Amino acid sequence: MTDKIPTTEPPKTAVQKPKKKSPFREWLDSVVFAVVAASLIRWLLFEPYTIPSGSMENSLLIGDYIFVSKFHYGTRTPKTILQVPLTHQKIWGTEIPSFVDWIQLPQFRLPGFTHVKNGDVVVFNYPGCPERPDDFGGFDKYPVDLRTNYIKRTIGIPGDVVEMKEGQTFVNGKAFAPVPGLQMEYEIETNTQINEKIFVKNGITEFGQMISADDKTLYMVKATEQAIKDLKALDFVKNVRPLVQAQGDTSNLNNNIFPYNSRLFPYNRDNFVLTVPKKGVTIQLDEKNIAMYKGIITTFDGNDDAKYINGQIVLNGKPITSYTFKQNYYFMMGDNRHGSDDSRFWGFVPEDHVVGKAVLIWMSIDQNGSFLNKIRWNRLFSVIK
Repeated sequence: MTDKIPTTEPPKTAVQKPKKKSPFREWLDSVVFAVVAASLIRWLLFEPYTIPSGSMENSLLIGDYIFVSKFHYGTRTPKTILQVPLTHQKIWGTEIPSFVDWIQLPQFRLPGFTHVKNGDVVVFNYPGCPERPDDFGGFDKYPVDLRTNYIKRTIGIPGDVVEMKEGQTFVNGKAFAPVPGLQMEYEIETNTQINEKIFVKNGITEFGQMISADDKTLYMVKATEQAIKDLKALDFVKNVRPLVQAQGDTSNLNNNIFPYNSRLFPYNRDNFVLTVPKKGVTIQLDEKNIAMYKGIITTFDGNDDAKYINGQIVLNGKPITSYTFKQNYYFMMGDNRHGSDDSRFWGFVPEDHVVGKAVLIWMSIDQNGSFLNKIRWNRLFSVIK
């Protein structure tokens, strides 16, 4: 006896067609996807920035739009997580904070494929300095990952001895590698007034007339070495003098040079020497080291109970005579040496403040250019050196 094969098919399960999304729902899904994708790219890989000031001229110009690589040095994990996506400190176009600091996560750095090197152009969160006079910028009290973004060139890496002698920079006793866009301040004497087009032609965007008499006109300019050579060749330029402070001259910047102690450190913007802190290195806390590094110990190195009291560092309630640095630090300066607010004025950049490496100029707009010359075409998609 054989089994009978059924001649009828089993009932089919009803299949419902998916509901068609409304135009609003499709738009909303697209926006959410775009925001999530942009946030991930911005956090993990690249972030766009605009150069708003002249501290890096002539290497980077006001109006340059750049990409900063997060993965070169390793992306930082988020610290302030309660924040409006794609914002920094404020909601766009308002003074309303874009975050609340109710939850602050421990911060780590994912593996990168390189480390910060001497000469790298780096974006970092401005740390400020607890001892810096408020008249000069004070201390940035935002959470670390939301502090103001700065861009400078790395002069000293952990352990380096950075020295400046009358405007010339040395690292570990050797002259710092030449920077083509580096510019400094000069006084130019002429026997006539200069048409500003001559300055612009030579890439000089910061200039001002000081004195105009019958036989002499003085200009103060910030210019590259090449621009100064070209100006010297003009027959109406009589003299060019670099405006560099002499060693020991604390006359006009005495209260604004890190570490703000002219008795122990008679420094100025063109003359100083210091050692960049390195993780694991132990120092003796003598008077000079306390003056130089107390901000690191009490504020940036992650010590919950470290204070500066009566000339001593007190850690966990006890005075200490030596200290071992817990993270690496860097010394940063702008290529516009006499027009940059940098480590000379507020100290070292902690490693946990480093955002990424500036790698590419993808757009450059000259706000003062004419209609046809608004875009600086020669700068588009140029690698940052």
